[in-house]
Amino acid sequence: MSGSRKYISISVPDKPDSMSPHIKSSEELRVIGLNLSDFSRTVQFFICVAGVFIFYLIYGYLQELIFSVEGFKPFGWYLTLVQFAFYSGFGLIEQQLTQDKRRRIPWKTYMLIAFLTVATMGLSNTSLGYLNYPTQVIFKCCKLIPVMIGGVFIQGIVFISMALCADAVIGNVQEKAMKLHNGSNSEMVLYSYSIGFLYILVGLFCTQGLSPAFLFCSRHPMQTYGYAFMFSLTGYFGISFVLALIKLFGALVAVTVTTGRKAMTIGLSFFFFSKPFTFHYLWSGLVVILGIFLNIYSKNRDKIKLPSLLDLWNVIKKKQIRSMSQTV
Repeated sequence: MSGSRKYISISVPDKPDSMSPHIKSSEELRVIGLNLSDFSRTVQFFICVAGVFIFYLIYGYLQELIFSVEGFKPFGWYLTLVQFAFYSGFGLIEQQLTQDKRRRIPWKTYMLIAFLTVATMGLSNTSLGYLNYPTQVIFKCCKLIPVMIGGVFIQGIVFISMALCADAVIGNVQEKAMKLHNGSNSEMVLYSYSIGFLYILVGLFCTQGLSPAFLFCSRHPMQTYGYAFMFSLTGYFGISFVLALIKLFGALVAVTVTTGRKAMTIGLSFFFFSKPFTFHYLWSGLVVILGIFLNIYSKNRDKIKLPSLLDLWNVIKKKQIRSMSQTV
């Protein structure tokens, strides 16, 4: 009996620094080196919103600037490939600068996130070869598909609509994965974009779209790779703040903030780049604002009280009675 007895040894670290980095990282959230855990929830929110607006507004300007290069429009997928390569490099650098370098989220989850990321960003970039930037942003903001005639516009609508479907799913998948496995922003970016890079590379190789794009960009390195680097850098900073919003406040809040940013991007696009203006942009923008308001109202019904139809009817009746009395 004594020979079959088993012993279990448990060692307890005597220094807090020797604790698992997984445990330590659950207490803090860093975005591009800034520890947001040192601030209150309100300050965290405004820091994330400011980061999203600042970096993604620059991102949108650079994206349209790249596609304004003559002859570049057919190479949207190659731009996405270069963008994913930069994102993977930035994510690797940031992860190496942190104490916790372990991968927590399962590979199968990253395979799904990478596929959705490729779909939303690749198809969105490709659609710019067929649609101007404000039209693309309108689609991604308010999920409206205006009636357009012509094969080129229809093809662009197909691309941006498919990107929209992926964009609607990816935020929820990221939120669930990050909260369930306590994954960091740098880990999420590194693995999802590196896997996405492989997806796009294989796709371009099979469709023989890699060589023409590489030759074109090699003839215009500053206008393609140079812009793409700054485009990717601001996008990386922007996505880091979006992931922080998702982790702290949920996917719905993050989508609301990014939708507001996209609405502002439309106005800046008309300011920096000349293009025809139609009435569709105006009413679509109003729908975006309405969607943002309804989202905020749905989450704060106890604080925001809207008048009912009966209240509005009573106000109208009172005005009618008042005007009749004044007439008499």
